[in-house]
Amino acid sequence: MYQKTVLSNGIRLVSEEIPFVNSVALGVWVGTGSRYEDESNQGVSHFLEHLLFKGTSKRTARQIAEELEAVGGVINAFTTKEYTCYYSRVLAEHLDLAIDVLSDILFNSLLADEDIEKEKKVILEEIKMYEDSPDELIHDLYTRNIWPGHPLGRAILGTYESVNELKRDTIYRYYQEQYNNKNIVLATAGKFNTKELVDKLEAAFGSRKCPGKANKYSAPRHHIRTVNHFKKTEQIQICLGVPGLAQDDKDIYALQALNNILGGGLSSRLFQQIREEKALAYTVYSYHAGFLDCGLFTVYAATSPTNYQQLVYIILLEMAALKNKGVTPQELKRTKDQIRGNLLLAQENVSQRMSRLGKTELIFGRVITAEEVIEHLNQVGEDDLQAIARRHLQADLLALTTLGPRVEELDVAALARQAGL
Repeated sequence: MYQKTVLSNGIRLVSEEIPFVNSVALGVWVGTGSRYEDESNQGVSHFLEHLLFKGTSKRTARQIAEELEAVGGVINAFTTKEYTCYYSRVLAEHLDLAIDVLSDILFNSLLADEDIEKEKKVILEEIKMYEDSPDELIHDLYTRNIWPGHPLGRAILGTYESVNELKRDTIYRYYQEQYNNKNIVLATAGKFNTKELVDKLEAAFGSRKCPGKANKYSAPRHHIRTVNHFKKTEQIQICLGVPGLAQDDKDIYALQALNNILGGGLSSRLFQQIREEKALAYTVYSYHAGFLDCGLFTVYAATSPTNYQQLVYIILLEMAALKNKGVTPQELKRTKDQIRGNLLLAQENVSQRMSRLGKTELIFGRVITAEEVIEHLNQVGEDDLQAIARRHLQADLLALTTLGPRVEELDVAALARQAGL
């Protein structure tokens, strides 16, 4: 059972006491990411995440790294398009230290000019590393081609130009606007006393005065087109997809089940048909990326250029089979059991439990438990999956992005209609 508390300054805390474990995970979830940037400060969310580890008024960057590692703990952070998370996991006896270090980097970071210039070099190397990984780069190109000009279509890391242009004033202004009390959720799971925890977090976080405002955002317009990006590689990377659902859509559970059946694992239709039966690819999968007001349902694969058209056609055939014939009762039961198992196994990890608490409270304003997800999933029927497939898997909604050797541009809609989609 979890408990929700609001600190005196409005920062929300969701906590789950688990007395039979030895560790505790603490996360600071901030409702900001690359979708809240504009072209003048592109990449600033991710840059700021890096910068907060570079030193405070009482700790150097080395001390930040060493203090928790010295007691066997972990401290790290990540940035997404809609939120940023700073987290730590330690033995329960070191919770005070984790609270002190996380609150210190969040509220007392120096954001020094010399650190900014140094970190620019690090992030530029990170961008280069990313661009040398075509299986990762393709997903950014895909979203950029579908949502051109919209913040959701931009890379989280920013660009060479935008990162080089970032100045301390820009970064600090963004920090003041985004890292406000309304935009912060604290989440903890593990071994602690709830009353003592609340008192400690109130002392460390509750006195901060930064009321702020909620972020405004607008949904992107979906562009349906085929774009081929040339890169000298052995394989061609493929992202083929359609518009998906917002995170709070009532049909999200049916879409999750549909995704799992199509390309969610080793037993999925795409994996069995494309890798096991046809041997056309080593990696093939589908995924749904849901955001506050929109989503993308996507199939990814990588193959040799000579197999490109055949691979795309088989993907379209499998989509058409879901749309026209639906799923079997056995498939639906298997996918429900698989999703249920994954959710419950994740609950055995305090970091995963903390993440569910923090992320759902930040996004939905309430905690959505694994048990609630399973309850909704159990209500999904075969007709629900086919209805979702018919609504989303349509020839005229398909967008295709490729990265790799030059290939003949496909008329995806025509090929999809040929496949029966």
